[in-house]
Amino acid sequence: MLYHLLYPLHTEYSYFNVFRYITFRTIYATITALVICFAMGPWLIRKLQAMHIGQPIREDGPDSHLAKKGTPTMGGVLIIFAVVISTLLWANLTVNYIWFVIMVTVGYGLIGFMDDYRKLTGQNSQGVPGKIRLAGEIIIALFISIVLYLKPGFTSHVTIPFFKTVLPDLGWGYVILSTFIIVGAANAVNLTDGLDGLAIGPAITCFMTYLLFAYFAGNIKIAGYLQIPYVAGTGELAIFCGAIVGAGIGFLWYNTYPAQVFMGDVGSLSLGGALGTIAVITKQEILLAIVGGIFVVETFSVIFQVGWFKVSHGRRIFRMAPIHHHFELKGWAEPKVIVRFWIISILLALVAISTLKLR
Repeated sequence: MLYHLLYPLHTEYSYFNVFRYITFRTIYATITALVICFAMGPWLIRKLQAMHIGQPIREDGPDSHLAKKGTPTMGGVLIIFAVVISTLLWANLTVNYIWFVIMVTVGYGLIGFMDDYRKLTGQNSQGVPGKIRLAGEIIIALFISIVLYLKPGFTSHVTIPFFKTVLPDLGWGYVILSTFIIVGAANAVNLTDGLDGLAIGPAITCFMTYLLFAYFAGNIKIAGYLQIPYVAGTGELAIFCGAIVGAGIGFLWYNTYPAQVFMGDVGSLSLGGALGTIAVITKQEILLAIVGGIFVVETFSVIFQVGWFKVSHGRRIFRMAPIHHHFELKGWAEPKVIVRFWIISILLALVAISTLKLR
């Protein structure tokens, strides 16, 4: 809104020309979302406590987590609010991609909200039945994938990291791939959200990385120099990514160990869905497996654990899955698990960024 209100004034007042630059608007979108979370965080926590919206703890989890029972949850609504407001203020709203990521963020947030609500009203950790929740996620992701596929100028070629000339065209198969990426990313972040600040830390790193990818992909000169697909309009997604980084940092202030509030499924599903959507739009779909490597490992630890448990008639690979619980049961203090996972996430992001010159 500020872009549309103030930038047209640059013809009379030259200093408004600064609104032309994506970098300027990204910085202030980040700051705006951060300030919103800082300002509204204490109020939200008090509100959640007054409404007795406390986190139920899974019965088969580590015993140390019993102390977390009753901690306010559903704090992800603050992240969504800050991101949407900040994006609407600073982005060029004529770019369709902005509305696509907002739609996924809010849509997945609503699914997560219903899941959290059911957990709270039932006072258990089960929530909405898995098949119903997954169906909702697929419907949203499939709709966005089809819209993207049919959008003039958007290509169904897939970018393969490290191989700049390998760009397979999947045709309609791209719709299936992008749907899988969006749904997979949402559930991967959701599975990672098990310790104080564990999910939001890598999420911040991932969105900072895709902030760069969005800016590069939306700049025809930089995209040409780096030999990455140019996608007109994706530069504006840097503003959305910046808003999530700011909101994430602001939320982490209250979510860091020991957490005053949890994001809940409303936060983790929306963040994951947005991340997967941005990976698809920027044509860095496969690279998400590296950038979000922590989320991938967490997901596969659950898949392997469940699969091996069934095949081997009760035997386990890890002491507990997702894998962060495995390290807890090995004796690692919760803050140590969290910070080490953050460090790995940063290293993976650097590796992913390096692939831009290794093509």
